[in-house]
Amino acid sequence: ERLMLLGSCFTEHIGARLQAGKFSLRINPFGIAYNPVSIARCLERLLERTRPFSEDELFEHGGLWRSWDHHGSFAAPQHDEALRNMNEAYHADAAFLPATNRILLTFGTADVFYLRDSGRIVANNHKMPADTFEQRRLSIEEIVGATANALEKIKAGQPDLQVVLTVSPVRHLRAGAIANQRSKATLILACEALCRQFSWVQYFPAYELLLDDLRDYRFYNDDMVHPSEMATTYIWERFMDTCFQKSTKQIVERLDKLRQALQHRPLHPGSDAHRAFVQAQLDHISQLEKEYPALDFRKERTHFEQQRG
Repeated sequence: ERLMLLGSCFTEHIGARLQAGKFSLRINPFGIAYNPVSIARCLERLLERTRPFSEDELFEHGGLWRSWDHHGSFAAPQHDEALRNMNEAYHADAAFLPATNRILLTFGTADVFYLRDSGRIVANNHKMPADTFEQRRLSIEEIVGATANALEKIKAGQPDLQVVLTVSPVRHLRAGAIANQRSKATLILACEALCRQFSWVQYFPAYELLLDDLRDYRFYNDDMVHPSEMATTYIWERFMDTCFQKSTKQIVERLDKLRQALQHRPLHPGSDAHRAFVQAQLDHISQLEKEYPALDFRKERTHFEQQRG
């Protein structure tokens, strides 16, 4: 299966865990995006395949060249470098999307910035002066319309497509707690409407798991905005229960043990105990390679062979 994940920074956390599970996937082709309209616009542009970004779509701010469709991670001091960063990702992801049969969309906020001079909704405000933008909240109908239009186009070329929608548990508190709750409620209702409209779209309750299952600020980081590692792990485990077959979950759990072994820092390198540990991991890798020949374990094997000496 081929997966594509788009959305808020929570998408990056789930994506990293899927990558550790050796899934074939792409994450955030244009970088982190928070609002559903920008996410849908990204998908539609990838579907066109032959419309890379052009010079006139870039602007300079703070010594870096940027795009209204991209996260700041694509920005660069040189115009050509920024454009190259954007278009290398564009071509790779546009080639990947037509064969994608699983898409995960994580909506972060229904509150959007749009340019005063054109009315265009931006994916990122790049910390531009406030008078560059107007702000408003997307309606449920706008979210459903933009998302449905993009997904239907993908489905037309990929009949096996399945989509998972989720609302990010990351809190957007710049406008206050009440505005955050209203924004999240708008997203949740839009997701409900999309699930009713399409039998191949389902909802995963990441936001609700953090608020209703965990229900404690100790499951947030010190900034009181982002979920802690413990909370992310809890949501990830529920995600596996919901979206994975039992056999897939078992594979991922075995790979997670290997990932933890990779992070192990030996107290006494070269000792008998450490050599035994390294050999056990190499044996584990050999068994995984035998059972799952399609998965690539060269990186993990090299790591432990170097430790063996």
